[in-house]
Amino acid sequence: MKKLRISAFVAVLAFSPFYADVLPVEGASVVKIIADQIKWASESIDVGNIPQGKPKIIRFEFTNTTSKPVIIENVAPSCGCTKAGHTETPIQPGKKGFVEASFNAASLGPFMKTVSVTTSDSKTPKSLAFKGVVVASN
Repeated sequence: MKKLRISAFVAVLAFSPFYADVLPVEGASVVKIIADQIKWASESIDVGNIPQGKPKIIRFEFTNTTSKPVIIENVAPSCGCTKAGHTETPIQPGKKGFVEASFNAASLGPFMKTVSVTTSDSKTPKSLAFKGVVVASN
């Protein structure tokens, strides 16, 4: 029984936050990681009223604020009613790029759609949104 108590005590110490300060920490902080991302002019766009049956192109622009070229690796619209395009060449530091969504305004009424963008800068997809209202065309 005494050995069990000693083993339990050693296990508690082994997993204790006491050792958290012992491990070396890299000088790169989370602030630097956040700063090394592309900067979107707008992540959400309201296109207002658009006529039914006429595709609408929505353009999301960004600036490469990193210190290395950024490549758009994947652009995925949320539905089949939206097609997407993007800057095909690497975007150099300080330069601008874009993602375009072409929305087929077939059904009347309000809509909200998204486009997920994955870049070489971040493997976590960035969600861009656009909304508006499809109205009957004259």
